[in-house]
Amino acid sequence: MKFSKILRDTLTIILAGGQGERLYPLTKWRSKPAVPFGGHYRIIDFTLSNCVNSGLMRIFIFTQYRSLSLDRHIKWGWNVFSREADEFLLTVPPQFLTSSSWYKGTADAVYQNLDILQRWNPARVLILSGDHIYKMDYSEMIEAHIKTGATVTLATVDFERTSASRMGVLQTDDENRVMGFEEKPEDPKPIPGKPDFSRVNMGVYLFETAALCKTLMEDAQCEGAHDFGQNILPALIKNDRVFAYPFVDENRKEILYWRDIGTLDSYYEASMDLVQVNPLFNLYDPSFPIRGFTPMRPPAKTVFSDDRGDRTGIALDSLTCSGCIISGGRVERSILSPEVHIHSHSLVQDSILFERVDVGRHARIRRTIVDKDVKIPPGFKVGYDLEKDGKRFTVTSSGIVVIPKGEKIDESLSI
Repeated sequence: MKFSKILRDTLTIILAGGQGERLYPLTKWRSKPAVPFGGHYRIIDFTLSNCVNSGLMRIFIFTQYRSLSLDRHIKWGWNVFSREADEFLLTVPPQFLTSSSWYKGTADAVYQNLDILQRWNPARVLILSGDHIYKMDYSEMIEAHIKTGATVTLATVDFERTSASRMGVLQTDDENRVMGFEEKPEDPKPIPGKPDFSRVNMGVYLFETAALCKTLMEDAQCEGAHDFGQNILPALIKNDRVFAYPFVDENRKEILYWRDIGTLDSYYEASMDLVQVNPLFNLYDPSFPIRGFTPMRPPAKTVFSDDRGDRTGIALDSLTCSGCIISGGRVERSILSPEVHIHSHSLVQDSILFERVDVGRHARIRRTIVDKDVKIPPGFKVGYDLEKDGKRFTVTSSGIVVIPKGEKIDESLSI
């Protein structure tokens, strides 16, 4: 059988309904997969790019929480699918066909859409999370799944044991068959021979369709979280062939890169890595491109070259997207999303500015995430006095200030 036929017989489901409470207020008006990342990308673009680069072109995205932003992004930015070739990328909100409730868990989200599997009748189903940052060729995992004769294959990555307690941890034998699984254990089991690491679940599942449908219907009759990690996988391990697939990183760096940017601090840390001289995550590899929505805008522009140095438009060690204007201000180690305007004598350091943020003259921004459509008044300072900032905005445990989308800042607060 040609491998292209195997890919066509694989239906992809991306779970993208997450509320992302720990990313609030970035998720106040959008779901977690729709949160901007790296300038002009959204978090879901990385999972979708993996799919396209793997040759998987039949994709459903299950949405739920505040899906308008995500729906719009998908419609405008991901029109690379050919209807004539039976390719598609469709967003599906809750249909309430098997239940009158919202999705109760990841497994319940798929269960409530079993009619899709019955209609398309694929040989196997690839289930992905829409809120992780990584590069992976899923076709290699599909090939391994078929060779082992597995009922279920799940992708795994070796993770620091000290941080593994917030993930699913599994144990495997010498042939990578899964022998045990614990969801968020207090004391994660180490990998034999690697005591400082645990083998964790990446949230990438490949199911034989018949087994998936049977297991979901059984789970729906039971009380519980209706979650793949908590309920489905532990039940299948007892009687079915469940195999682990060690993560093969297409990022091509010395360190495997897989990030669940589920908190504001982890989001900020992953973003700031992108402005390093040699970032851990490579956005610039043409052999494995990351796609996103990039509407036509003018090029980024810096203006004013002042010999005295007090009114020079300059960006250092930063990502500057299209439509930005740095007009006599200074930007250091920051990410400027499209159409950001930096006015004269202002200073932006170690910060992330979303679309259409306007930074007034003489303003100072440090270690701050500013969501879309915020106007920073002239002379305003943020990120310098965290006690004062905490009375107006969100401040994380590591001292990152977050200003919500469309926030109206009182100009009388300028210093």
